[in-house]
Amino acid sequence: MMDFKNLSTQDIIYLVISLVLIVSVLFGIFLMSKVKKSRIGNGLSALSMLLAIILVLIYSKVFDFSNDSFILGLIIIFGSLIIGSVIGIILSKKVKMIEMPQLVALLNGFGGAASALVGIVSFILSGKAPAFGNDIFTLITASLAIAVGLITLFGSLVAAGKLHRVLPQKAIVLRGHQVLLISLLSIILLDIIVPSILIPLNVIGANYAFIFLLINILASILFGIIFSIRVGGADMPITISLLNSLSGVAGSIAGLALHDILLVAIGGIVGASGLILTQIMCKAINRSLLDILFGKAKATQKPVVEDKKPVELKQVKESSDDLEALRKAKDVIIVPGYGMAIAQAQHLVKKLQDYLVKNGAKVRYAIHPVAGRMPGHMNVLLCEADVDYEDLFEMNDINEDFKSCDAVIVVGANDVLNPAANTAVNTPIYGMPVLKVADAKEIYIFNYDTKPGYAGVDNPLYERENGVHIYLGNAFDTLTKILNDLSSAPTEEIKQEEIKEETDPLNPLREAKDVIIVPGYGMAIAQAQHLVKKLQDYLVKNGAKVRYAIHPVAGRMPGHMNVLLCEADVDYEDLFEMNDINEDFKSCDAVIVVGANDVLNPAANTAVNTPIYGMPVLKVADAKEIYIFNYDTKPGYAGVDNPLYERENGVHIYLGNAFDTLSKVLEDLNK
Repeated sequence: MMDFKNLSTQDIIYLVISLVLIVSVLFGIFLMSKVKKSRIGNGLSALSMLLAIILVLIYSKVFDFSNDSFILGLIIIFGSLIIGSVIGIILSKKVKMIEMPQLVALLNGFGGAASALVGIVSFILSGKAPAFGNDIFTLITASLAIAVGLITLFGSLVAAGKLHRVLPQKAIVLRGHQVLLISLLSIILLDIIVPSILIPLNVIGANYAFIFLLINILASILFGIIFSIRVGGADMPITISLLNSLSGVAGSIAGLALHDILLVAIGGIVGASGLILTQIMCKAINRSLLDILFGKAKATQKPVVEDKKPVELKQVKESSDDLEALRKAKDVIIVPGYGMAIAQAQHLVKKLQDYLVKNGAKVRYAIHPVAGRMPGHMNVLLCEADVDYEDLFEMNDINEDFKSCDAVIVVGANDVLNPAANTAVNTPIYGMPVLKVADAKEIYIFNYDTKPGYAGVDNPLYERENGVHIYLGNAFDTLTKILNDLSSAPTEEIKQEEIKEETDPLNPLREAKDVIIVPGYGMAIAQAQHLVKKLQDYLVKNGAKVRYAIHPVAGRMPGHMNVLLCEADVDYEDLFEMNDINEDFKSCDAVIVVGANDVLNPAANTAVNTPIYGMPVLKVADAKEIYIFNYDTKPGYAGVDNPLYERENGVHIYLGNAFDTLSKVLEDLNK
């Protein structure tokens, strides 16, 4: 424990460095608010946190060789760091973008769990070790760290379960739900105050103190669960940002229990930023934080209400032939929602944007603050689809443009644009600021159905007779059909299988464990052998077995491919003659073709009276997934068309100079 009245030189150095790291974390967060500098900011904050860990380890004399528990301490600390780092790396590689909200919820929970453990240790060891005081302040902060940490942990676990669909997504309201929450909160507060006063006075012994500790733990767990189960999908973004804030608050309180100013400050930064974001989200849906915490569905602020009667929905007829307004549109606004995330349709939305831009339209995205299941959910998904951040506009910046734009495209959004928010009194969305989509002349809606959203309020847009075109079903399928209909020339028709591959064509390659590479003369011309080796290294690092299939006449001289690959430091043991590997194509996970054509053309078995008829070829056509890096799809030197280029499933073609296409794919794989 640091004595601030009698600071040593070591203490002063620790405080100065801590101040530098605190400012560094703050500056990193500031940079993260700037899109082009967000990666730098994220890296700076992460580096600052790593340095903070090292600083605390040194200041706490973890490396004190004279300490009898030196070895045990190092094993526990560095073992935990290694395990946590490995888990983090695995999650960063395995978790899909669509699963990011539940991962964020879990990470919030882990932060709460760490703070709760610190609080438990501080409470148990109060007065028994020099680092832990036995005063009222230490006991209160330790108990608070336990309560806030466990509420964060179990609230986050429930939130993650709802997001991952292992728990019901709808709000679960128990009988007397608010009474239960208030009662548990009262128990927790009393359980924090009473022992913190009585223990220093020696009024209660260790056994009673332990009972108070168990009550605190149990009540906090129940509060976290009961609080979170009543959160429905509409409130989930706010819940996640609140839990993020609580994880920081718990860390800051744990720092108070340990009298560590660095932990107090860093936790405070996280808590404050999370709370600011939570307030922004609450304002966006016109609800107070207390309403959300205690389950009040009715909005507290009453806006100016138009004199309209609630609209009864009629049966909606699907419109699939009225694209004229979209073809002529020069100013288009796209409204993405959680349905886009579920359907993984963001790449198709980008294709639709590209079509409209090519057609001369200005295209912008309107992002509601609570669209999706976590703050910034839509931004992340659209960024994954290479949508320019400059095209994304927040609600307040674009809302007045709906009435003047030519067309609006809604993809999987409902509550955030429901005009009933202005008229449906005593409903969860009443008074919530929404995107003014209803002001637009032409609206194209790609939603799964016309049922109410998570708020349970009917959307009158679905029954508007003029200017609303509704395409029901999975957004991936309906957008695919619309893209086909918009494409005028038959050669430009977009097949669903091709689009599905383009949404993540490299995924089979990322997951492959048995890969065969087929090099050809095109690799030699492009001087791409070193990039092929880089691709092999990536795959091997990813756990794959990689072999090269060498056709006897590949290249322009015997052994041509062997020489080029040897130049790129490919191990000779990885090179296999055609007869030794040909039967393995049908069982491998993926084949990569680089500048080869005739030597793998399956037409050699069918194209009678052609130069290659009867020629033994590499049985690449037997493979499930084939990645072809050729300059074009024209016939090879033998002049025979290759039917592989026409195969609809499992063939991914990257046309152009192999050096350029391989460079791009390597960049994409390493993202």
